[in-house]
Amino acid sequence: MSRVRVRPCQQKYFRTLTRFAEGLLMPDAPAFSAADLRAFDAAMAKLEPKKRYDRPGDLAAAIDPKTVETAALRVVDAALVEAWNTSDARLIISMPPQEGKSQRVTKTSVLWALINDPERRVAIASYSEPLAVGFGRDIRNWIAANSGDEGSLDLGLRVAHDNGAASRWTLKGHKGGVISVGLRGGLTGKPVDALIIDDPVSNAEQADSQYYRDQAWGWWQSVAGTRLAPGAPVILILTRWHEDDLAGRLLAAEDGHLWKVVNIPALADHDPDLGQTDPLGRKPGEWLKSARGRTDAQWQAIRVRSGSRVFASLYQGRPAPDTGNIWLRGWWQRYDAKIWSQDEVTGAFNVVCDEMIMSWDMTFKDTKGSDFVVGQVWARRGAEVYLVDQVHKRMSFTATLKAFQDLVAKWPQATVKLVEDKANGSAVISTLRSKIPGIVPVNPTESKLSRANAVAPYIEAGNVFVPSSKLRSWGDGFVDECAAFPNGAHDDQVDGTSQALARLFVAKGGSGVVFLSAWKAAAEKNHIVVPENARNWRATVIEMKSRR
Repeated sequence: MSRVRVRPCQQKYFRTLTRFAEGLLMPDAPAFSAADLRAFDAAMAKLEPKKRYDRPGDLAAAIDPKTVETAALRVVDAALVEAWNTSDARLIISMPPQEGKSQRVTKTSVLWALINDPERRVAIASYSEPLAVGFGRDIRNWIAANSGDEGSLDLGLRVAHDNGAASRWTLKGHKGGVISVGLRGGLTGKPVDALIIDDPVSNAEQADSQYYRDQAWGWWQSVAGTRLAPGAPVILILTRWHEDDLAGRLLAAEDGHLWKVVNIPALADHDPDLGQTDPLGRKPGEWLKSARGRTDAQWQAIRVRSGSRVFASLYQGRPAPDTGNIWLRGWWQRYDAKIWSQDEVTGAFNVVCDEMIMSWDMTFKDTKGSDFVVGQVWARRGAEVYLVDQVHKRMSFTATLKAFQDLVAKWPQATVKLVEDKANGSAVISTLRSKIPGIVPVNPTESKLSRANAVAPYIEAGNVFVPSSKLRSWGDGFVDECAAFPNGAHDDQVDGTSQALARLFVAKGGSGVVFLSAWKAAAEKNHIVVPENARNWRATVIEMKSRR
């Protein structure tokens, strides 16, 4: 027979049942009045084990029968149940704004976890301490309002009278409770058994600020990460604003593989032909069934007025549009067959081409937060150029020098080695110039954005080829970084590419003349007037491409 543990608050009801039992065993058992029977039923109800809820959504419906349940929230629930029941779980959830993620994750799931384990100490953090405290207050108030009084729902929890502040409260008779802090605050006291981070930044201005992104990352490293008890799950929910936001940094870190990501986009835009799926099982082009009742037309209106960057970030959970910003994803030509061969004697590689160059972008702090050293090898065949090899790694100065020399030995055909003559590049030029011929300093006078725009027409025209990831493992990553520019976390590959294409396509008196001459001849053959200004080539090349 199972035993029912009588809590202190239930003792008076237990005594009532005892009197009933004793009365029933008497030879002349008294007749019980209707009031006695009601008291008996109430006492039995109080002694029943507290109700268990299979998932946070069930609890939400019990607290508020008007709760709107959607397919997205059911997917979130499944991830939450797994995270709360998995030691050291790491979970990132991103959804469009105002679709119930804070209500379900930060408030309902925390209360659900406390019902299942009232000894658990949960910390809630947000960009704003008042917002975090508001979450904690709402959970506390739910407990107070659902105590079984006057026939209300009884969650089986009570807040301790002597430790019930909105920012830090504990459960009566238990060690568990909630601590609420801002990302500038500390988590003092005992370690926490679970951590919820709800939106580390508040708006686009903070998201675009290196200072605020560094602040959130520093808080995670020096405060949150040091206060986690063994086995504590961490759940981050956010609206994605920037590739270098807290979620981006966590995923890019050495232990990024530990994080499970649940991203629910407003619009299903996956490509089944590439094996991609939608977390809700939608078909491409289907909008999210909104917890706020948004119609498809309203979703489309949001898409139009928010613009591509904001929509891709906030509503799709991808801080850079899939197509790209400056260099669109679909512009790149991909190749999956080797165009190079290797000399059996020297081991060097070569390509049948008109010209081959190297392009280097240097940073060698050798830290996880620094940019990468990028060295690229480009080959030109007529009016088409191919990226054939690349070094892309965080390196020290010594390692950079070795990587430079190794790539030169591997591709001796690359007679020109372009190196940006700024910051770390100057040190490399100074050190290697007397040892390696063909090092050409490049001193850009325009911004990164201007340089990228200057060569964009040639990429758009389909004259730039990048190896597939089957051929070079870094191929897709290269395209991803280019598509994210200028909003991505890194732009090293972009800088190296801009530098190389400027040399090959538009350099006055250099090999760019070959490219321009080839296109001019083709244009004249098709009776197209070629503008003198190279900046007007975009329209001309597009027109020529359409006549092919």
